[in-house]
Amino acid sequence: MFHITIALTALNGLRQNLLRSLLATLGVIIGVGAVVAAVSILEGSQRAVLDKVEAFGADQLMIINGRQQRHHRQTTIMSLVPKDAVTIRANNPELIVATAPQTAGAGQIKYYAKNAFVQILGTTPEYAPINSYEVAEGRFINPQDVQGRSMVCVLGHSVREKLFGELPAVGESVKVNGKGFRVIGVMEERGALGAANVDDYVTIPVSTAMARMFGQRYLSLLVAQCVAAEQLPACIDATKRSLRMAHRIKPGAPDDFTIFTQDQMKKTFADFAKLFALVLYSISGISIVVGAIGIMNIMLVSVTERTREIGVRIAVGARRFDILKQFLIESSIISVLGGSFGGLCGWAMANFLSEYTQILKVYTRPSLVVIALGMALFVGILSGIYPAVRASRLDPVTALRFE
Repeated sequence: MFHITIALTALNGLRQNLLRSLLATLGVIIGVGAVVAAVSILEGSQRAVLDKVEAFGADQLMIINGRQQRHHRQTTIMSLVPKDAVTIRANNPELIVATAPQTAGAGQIKYYAKNAFVQILGTTPEYAPINSYEVAEGRFINPQDVQGRSMVCVLGHSVREKLFGELPAVGESVKVNGKGFRVIGVMEERGALGAANVDDYVTIPVSTAMARMFGQRYLSLLVAQCVAAEQLPACIDATKRSLRMAHRIKPGAPDDFTIFTQDQMKKTFADFAKLFALVLYSISGISIVVGAIGIMNIMLVSVTERTREIGVRIAVGARRFDILKQFLIESSIISVLGGSFGGLCGWAMANFLSEYTQILKVYTRPSLVVIALGMALFVGILSGIYPAVRASRLDPVTALRFE
């Protein structure tokens, strides 16, 4: 009954000084809200990225152009060429099942009055089976298309819908970055494949992309599929030997390429997520400290305003511990209310940003609510200790004389 009375007293004090109480808890509201929003976005994005990484098979190697330190900055060494894909597979037939060289860029595709901005992927026939990516209509790129630098393209599901709707697409002519292409196929609806949304892709032969579309000499990346995930270490070693020999790298010299596996990509992202989380938590922590100072300030003001009341309570038999407990409970209630409101605001903000940007993903763990309220309770107790101790040590005679 005593604790309920204290809680009601605290709520009544909040109601009488609503604006002051709100300003005092603003730091806690912002801090807890920032933590909830940040963690929700971070965990949602982490899940989304890991799902995309999972789409990159556990039996695959991603080979990208290397980087080196030049003049105190990292620069990319362009080294991968289509011939490397042939070399890797030819030198290691017992380990490498298939290879798919890739180059990519952005562009516009037009079909009469309709147009769309798309990602243009240049690759080879092996790209589809390596990624278990099926053709829904027509066919995929074949070796003759690559050898002849053919002006043919395969549309992603979303691109086909934007340009053709319910009309047939295979056999039609479209313009990609102003160049005429014939549609030979449409891919299944797939969504994310690795880090890309392939439904928005237009796929063309890699030779066409490099020579007739982008004017490139080097690939963006090269994907190699191993016979089994258990053979990845052997595949990496064999691939390194083949590429170093093909690129004529001297013994002891660094590689001019970098090889990633699914596990390495997960670790890289996990390290980045930890760093990002540390920055967010640090900013949120500063807000919470400011909030704790605000609550301490309002509690000190409350002690001053209620000095006579404290004197009366002690005079009629209240113990100093009762006074201490009263003010600790009041500061905790103020902080928990601020934390609850802050958590709600943080959750709403995270979902708003997710809907508005269509990029950020949100996942709010149920335990996050408990953590947020626990954090607010801790802040309330911590910020209320000094005012509560000060109130409990008031001399009743002096307090009763206070005006």
